[in-house]
Amino acid sequence: MPASMRPPVRALRDLHVSAQGLGCLPTTDFYGRAEPDRSLATIRAALDAGVTLLDTADVQGLGAGEKLLGQAVAGRRDEVVIATKFGMVRSADGGFQGLCGKPSYVRGACERSLLRLGVDHIDLYYQHWIDPAVPVEETAGAVAELVREGKVRYFGLSEPSAGTLRRADAVHPVTAVQSEWSLWSRDIEAEVAPASRALGIGIVAYAPLGRGFLTGGIHTIDDLAAEDFRRSQPRFSAVGLAHNQSLLDRLRPVADGLGLTLAQLALAWLHHRGPDVVPIPGTSDPGHLTENLAAASVQLDQAARAAVAEAIAVPVHGERYAPAMLAMTGN
Repeated sequence: MPASMRPPVRALRDLHVSAQGLGCLPTTDFYGRAEPDRSLATIRAALDAGVTLLDTADVQGLGAGEKLLGQAVAGRRDEVVIATKFGMVRSADGGFQGLCGKPSYVRGACERSLLRLGVDHIDLYYQHWIDPAVPVEETAGAVAELVREGKVRYFGLSEPSAGTLRRADAVHPVTAVQSEWSLWSRDIEAEVAPASRALGIGIVAYAPLGRGFLTGGIHTIDDLAAEDFRRSQPRFSAVGLAHNQSLLDRLRPVADGLGLTLAQLALAWLHHRGPDVVPIPGTSDPGHLTENLAAASVQLDQAARAAVAEAIAVPVHGERYAPAMLAMTGN
């Protein structure tokens, strides 16, 4: 990709990354069966295009996501900021066993992630949702020890409440908050984004394309593979999808008028939320990667922003997670 088309650089507190990262969740089987060779090609294409922030988690594919990412960046370690997460516990067969923020667990999880990634340090280490049974100060202290030992460079929190964020930051500086943020998921705007900004913490927006819905390619539940995680989420139920198509109907004329795809409009909107926001759209398709990266240079004028604001003013049908999962966010 020509240098002029590469994503600009943004600061997550004092960590500098590309203005758009790559979410690596689709390189595992979360959204249906993944193709490892294609996933590797996509990650390497992202590096070639100037993407530096690569985001995964230890639970993605039961560690397979970290192994694949480590394979993709082998020989190019100094080009990337590797972000991964700890704290969601799964059994060997993939069953979800809850959240854990105990210091001993944090250390063990870090060691296992380092081995799978094949690196000697993790650049950005997130607590992957907050364990309500363990004071966040204890978890932050455990990460602080890993930072002192050189195994972790920066600390992040995924889906914290504003209060939890402040408490953790008082123990060890939080570099980034990762929360769902998109045209149809804006809960972060009420408290978490203002708290992050007051503390100077960067914001990493995951699922910026609404887990694929905002691309316009998902019309009914039959468009999702039988094993696709989204089938269990309210917004992707038959009723949810049918109702929420009207959102796309309102956004499509705006995108068409600007010569953008729906995905590019959704990402451009996030890029205009502020210089502290870094979206991490996920894909395992090199073509979609190129389309997404083009959004980082899109300029939306006041009229375009007003048109988007009007289009998203109507409430979305359904929660972003099933009740049991939703209850674990925002602790």
